[in-house]
Amino acid sequence: MSRIDDLIERLAPQGVELRPLGELGTFIRGNGLQKSDLVNDGTPAIHYGQVHTVYGVWTTETVSFVPHSLAARLRQATPGDLIIATTSEDDAAVAKSTAWLGGGSVAVSGDAYIYRHTLDPKYVAYFFQSRHFQEQKRTGITGTKVRRISGESLAKIRIPVPPLEVQQEIVRILDTFTELEAELEAELEAELEARNQQYGYFRRVRIRDASSTAPPSKLGDIFDMRAGTHISATEISDVPTDATPYPCFGGNGLRGYVRQYSHDTDALLIGRQGALCGNVHRVKGKFCATEHAVVLTPRQPLDMSWAYHVLVEADLNQYKTKSAQPGLAVGRLREVRVHVPPIADQVRDGHALDALDALVTDISNGLPAEIEARRQQYAYYRDRLLSFEEAV
Repeated sequence: MSRIDDLIERLAPQGVELRPLGELGTFIRGNGLQKSDLVNDGTPAIHYGQVHTVYGVWTTETVSFVPHSLAARLRQATPGDLIIATTSEDDAAVAKSTAWLGGGSVAVSGDAYIYRHTLDPKYVAYFFQSRHFQEQKRTGITGTKVRRISGESLAKIRIPVPPLEVQQEIVRILDTFTELEAELEAELEAELEARNQQYGYFRRVRIRDASSTAPPSKLGDIFDMRAGTHISATEISDVPTDATPYPCFGGNGLRGYVRQYSHDTDALLIGRQGALCGNVHRVKGKFCATEHAVVLTPRQPLDMSWAYHVLVEADLNQYKTKSAQPGLAVGRLREVRVHVPPIADQVRDGHALDALDALVTDISNGLPAEIEARRQQYAYYRDRLLSFEEAV
């Protein structure tokens, strides 16, 4: 960071000014572009959902297009603009962004903002990833099931504005970090995928062999099933406190902590809405479940580790409804059949599969932890680079 320090000392010896994003540019809401409008040729286009799933800090080309006749009626980002997804199911992904650096304009959907500004485009995009931005945006997030942020709230967020030469040097360093991180992460993820394939094969063989002589049973005969209840996001705390001591789970695992519990048992949870359909989680003790999950408690003696692995292997996502908003109905789940071996076989295989699963998926051990450590290291240096002594 010595070059940046030298630049700051020479170009901004009195410190760096923090200014609201609204003073440095304009937030323009996208319009009229639906996912069904996307085609393989035409005018480049970015749907807000693709900002979450496809694009990184910046992009020079799109994976989708819209007909030219439609593009003429849509708001478009120009090179250097930031494209910001304003909605998400979780706070962390609200305002995820990508800098558009292509050669021409790109059509942008609703539920997204175009930020037209006077800063280095990549510098702004990296700032949107930073801890400083994430902390400031929280007060502007609204909504319950769908979380969103307005252009007015984004405009109030303050960004450090060092001289352009400093912005460009920060971008150069972060681009290098990003490239190195991507290469290393690809190697680690390839190793993790290989282990996952080994685990999946072992799980299939173990479950198949243990269940080969057992008759099939309906899940509704094995488990009591009921959907969770609606819980407002305002009732969920990010961390456990004396007032909110009980874990709250949704279709994608732990959501946070709440005041009261609805279950006190060893149970399995199955995601039942949207992209979460068929997700399986195991929970114990006192907990609460949102309407995005189905709670399964055993009607007969079962080893719950074995039951968890069997339901993962069953690929419950295949039973979701084929609609714009896929769902996994409790009635349909009850009809799914699995083979139930003797309890001694369940205990043996559940223990073996838990041990192998821990090697592959436990975030505190092995490759996942190393990947996470690399991401945290990168985030630490990014935040350091974007921290300045503020000008008085």
